[in-house]
Amino acid sequence: MDGVTVDSVAKTLQVQMPSTATEAKAAYQKGFQDDGLLLSFVLPTGAVDGFLTQLKPEQPLSLREQPLPRNTNSTTPFSHLGLPEPDLLAGVREGQVCAPCEDNLNWLKVAVAPVDDRTSRVYLSGVD
Repeated sequence: MDGVTVDSVAKTLQVQMPSTATEAKAAYQKGFQDDGLLLSFVLPTGAVDGFLTQLKPEQPLSLREQPLPRNTNSTTPFSHLGLPEPDLLAGVREGQVCAPCEDNLNWLKVAVAPVDDRTSRVYLSGVD
């Protein structure tokens, strides 16, 4: 949707953007029944666990060492933001944050992928 900002998507996802976040991108797709929300940004790797703590995931994130086979990735939402898909990356920590969540948010998932030795990219996807 036009007029969508990183701040507006973060608010809908009930996420506090870290002050150290860079390269932030967001999208909001109006759906027939549910709306899809995407938010991604880069953090210093040392700041990732602090950010994840505020999300209060229902279960500890799992570590996926290898990329998923390409044919299991039926959609590529983050590629529309010019980003690599977390499903196709190695060394990704991922998991469900909440389902159902508070207010109108149906579910929220997070994935964290290393960018380099110093930074990691956080991927958040949710349905409202």
